[in-house]
Amino acid sequence: MSTKLLVSLFLAVVLLSARAAERPNVLFIASDDMRPQLGCYGDKTVKSPNLDALARHGMVFLRSYVQQALCSPSRISMLTGRYPATTGIFEIGRTLRTTMPDITTMPQHFKNNGYHCRSLGKIYHVGIDDDASWTVPAWHSRKPRNGPVGTAAVAARKKEIAEKGITAPAKGKGAVNYAVPAFDAVACGDDDLLDGDCAVNAIAQLREHAKTPEKPFFLAVGFANPHVPWVSPKKYWDIYEREKIPMAANNFLPRGAPAFAATSGMDFHWYAGVPEGDLPESFARECLHGYLAAISYVDAQVGRLVAALKETGLAKNTIIVFWSDHGYYMGEHTWWGAKHNNYEGATRNTFIISVPGMKNAGRATESIVQAVDIAPTLTELCGLPPNDGFQGRSLKPVLDDPEAKVNDAAFSWYPKGPGYLGVAMRTDKWRYVEWTKPGAKTEIELYNQAVDPQNNLNVADKPEHAKVLEVLGQRMRERFPVQTYEEPPPAVKKKDN
Repeated sequence: MSTKLLVSLFLAVVLLSARAAERPNVLFIASDDMRPQLGCYGDKTVKSPNLDALARHGMVFLRSYVQQALCSPSRISMLTGRYPATTGIFEIGRTLRTTMPDITTMPQHFKNNGYHCRSLGKIYHVGIDDDASWTVPAWHSRKPRNGPVGTAAVAARKKEIAEKGITAPAKGKGAVNYAVPAFDAVACGDDDLLDGDCAVNAIAQLREHAKTPEKPFFLAVGFANPHVPWVSPKKYWDIYEREKIPMAANNFLPRGAPAFAATSGMDFHWYAGVPEGDLPESFARECLHGYLAAISYVDAQVGRLVAALKETGLAKNTIIVFWSDHGYYMGEHTWWGAKHNNYEGATRNTFIISVPGMKNAGRATESIVQAVDIAPTLTELCGLPPNDGFQGRSLKPVLDDPEAKVNDAAFSWYPKGPGYLGVAMRTDKWRYVEWTKPGAKTEIELYNQAVDPQNNLNVADKPEHAKVLEVLGQRMRERFPVQTYEEPPPAVKKKDN
């Protein structure tokens, strides 16, 4: 090989290394079941100083929507940048390679372009991971999710099942994981529970990355809270006065909605000690107390991660994303610890992006955004080549100008009832939902978000809205054809934990 060619190759390697070193890192933080109930979203009860500080250095997306209000399908949609209509996954159980074996995910796209990609905690749904997305296999903490009371309850349930020689049910009151109380204030330190341990390991990983700044990283860190059971160290309970926590006023089902659509999951009622039927106010307040404490526990871990970025010097070149996998109901519409539908409270999520040196730091935007937009956004921000498979749109124009719009609507899916598949379209003013089933009449829901932000009244049957239904229906058909849903075999379905 000639000297000239060797020099050319050497210079090419140096140039590629230099370009890689210039690319920003990504710290992607996910939280489970955290609805947009933070100080930076205008909530005056929750204590979220660290996420509020992140918002002051980033942008808060006030109208962000996931593509399904269920953990695994939502995460798969976000991580692939594809709608559930494309992934074909609407339930918990199947991996994305089941339906799309040759797909390139968002983290895989980063890995293919020179990034060291790692997953710590719950990023994909636990047990439904994707090795091709990561440089090394995903890591999960072995620390307990529950405190001593919950841990002992699980052990007792396992012993009872073994002594009786029966098979433990996957769901319902008798299932092992539902033996724990719905909430618990634990006398322990942050790192004694799963989420604190996840933060410890993420900080260690950041310090390792600081030793090789020439190698960009994509580090995904997923916290289990505030998914029920709401378990956190007692110090986070102590910062709240239970009697001052406001309760939902709309404790009734959406009026005028199809009966099968106006439902949510019943998982919450399977946990130990949860009363049947309506919750007594005292118990409901304890639930809210536990949920807020769980948010504050996650908030503290986020603060630790951001502090580690600053301590290591990585903050100046690291994009931070905070995202939750869907919304949540805590008493609204009579639903507790629940999602499992196509309404605003289930599909609207928490979403913050902080980019070093961004000119609109501290701003919030009303622009409608979707979880599928994250993949093309980070791809553009990090200077990677576009991935034609991503179906979302880059949010860089919104980061540059909070008044900009890249979507005229957000779309969400959910299979419900006896074979119906619902598709929701959220526009500036309306939430329009079509429920289709082969051989059955299409059911429609319509909510005026300007006057009914919590979807209390379905106005689809009002004569004055006939033209609105026609226009919105046409818009939906232009984007997505009528779909059907066929349940997978029971063997691949899993519970939501």
